[in-house]
Amino acid sequence: MSSVSVNTSDQLATDSATSETNIWENVLSSPRYVVAPMVDASELAWRLLSRRHGAHLCYTPMLHSSVFCRDPKYRREALTSTVEDRPLIVQFCGNDPNTLLEAALLAEPYCDAVDINIGCPQAIAKRGRYGAFLQDDWDLLRRIVSTLSKSLRVPVTCKLRVFAEIDKTVKYAQMLETAGARLLTVHGRTREQKGPLTGIASWDHIKAVRQAVTIPVFANGNIQCLQDIERCIEETGVHGVMSAEGNLYNPYIFEACYPPSWEPALEYLDLVERYPAPPSYIRGHLFKLFQHTLCLAENKEERENLARNSTMESFRNVVYALRDRYLPYHEGRLIWQEEMSDHNLKLPPWLCQPYIRHLPEENIQKLEIEKIETQNETVKRKFRDEEGNEISRKRLKKLKRIARRPNRPAIIVKRGSDLCCDCPNPVSHKCVHKLCRQCCRNKCFTENLDCAGHRNLTKTRRQMAIEFAAKRKAIQDKI
Repeated sequence: MSSVSVNTSDQLATDSATSETNIWENVLSSPRYVVAPMVDASELAWRLLSRRHGAHLCYTPMLHSSVFCRDPKYRREALTSTVEDRPLIVQFCGNDPNTLLEAALLAEPYCDAVDINIGCPQAIAKRGRYGAFLQDDWDLLRRIVSTLSKSLRVPVTCKLRVFAEIDKTVKYAQMLETAGARLLTVHGRTREQKGPLTGIASWDHIKAVRQAVTIPVFANGNIQCLQDIERCIEETGVHGVMSAEGNLYNPYIFEACYPPSWEPALEYLDLVERYPAPPSYIRGHLFKLFQHTLCLAENKEERENLARNSTMESFRNVVYALRDRYLPYHEGRLIWQEEMSDHNLKLPPWLCQPYIRHLPEENIQKLEIEKIETQNETVKRKFRDEEGNEISRKRLKKLKRIARRPNRPAIIVKRGSDLCCDCPNPVSHKCVHKLCRQCCRNKCFTENLDCAGHRNLTKTRRQMAIEFAAKRKAIQDKI
């Protein structure tokens, strides 16, 4: 009997070890196409849209572990999901092992794995000391990963950025694997490669990590179409490829499809009707879906409406307006003519397509030219309006402010010449007693009066207090 128990326990241990080392296959169902964790972007409605068009695995947006632990509303909104939204990985950021563990334990019943963000390069991550700014503190990272992997029932994964040196990146990945990470997502850029200095991700770093570890590896970086995904898998040997910007600009990327922007936009808005998202999220998605279209001067009004309004009706109206404008071109009833500067094949602007960044060298050269021009200026900079007239900097800023909101009526305040009866201040035209605000307040207090113009309800509130006191006294007398 004891030998059977021993054999059974050994078998369970073997099965558990196999499950841990093969989470890509046994837990996550062998995903190849992965939607990245994106702040204010990978919410439930967008994840469902991506899944319906080829995504095998999705991450939640990056969640702050400390806020997640103390704020029930934040936690409830972050964990909103459906049966269709699986497999799902919840990502946390933070620098305290115990806080991260507490947050992970709360999220554990609602996900298939927990990911630790050690790849965010933004300034807010530097201030909060999390993300890629933990990659120099290997002891802390080892404790974080070890604490979570030993205490959770679901696997622990890590999303990281690389070091400039391939050897150091490999040792970094091996340390995370030894600490207990069961899957690594390697973004082939350093933490300095961001914004105008983003540049090209290094697949050589990703390939080296994949060959050095035994756990599954996802690649992230340089993904703009399905062909990039297949080429990345072939060149690096990774298990799957994660897409962030490529997915945001074209949620049909995993289907090798370039739909007209209004199709995913309307499908997304239908999902938002069922699974609400903040207006800022919706606006951000629509700006990216219609990015190339909204850059055209003829769509200035739609761009302003999208930026200014926050209702579902206004969002739909923008989509309908752009659809009605470009559908005849898309169907071939009208011919789209665009000036070509070269012989490269370009997609028409109404189709979903990747956003092409300028190379860092081009941005650096541009900054240097601007710096030289600034240094060569020996006279005070002159500002001019649209007609070429010289104006002050203050006037120019005011004109730009008006141009951003052209439909907003100008408010002209005319100061009256009548003075208050009790002091030299101007009288308020709305005041019942023809006084300024302060004198009106004093008069109402001393003479037990109201003033609707100043919303001063001294008399009314005193009467309510008297009635309330009388009711309370009557109740006490009955008792």
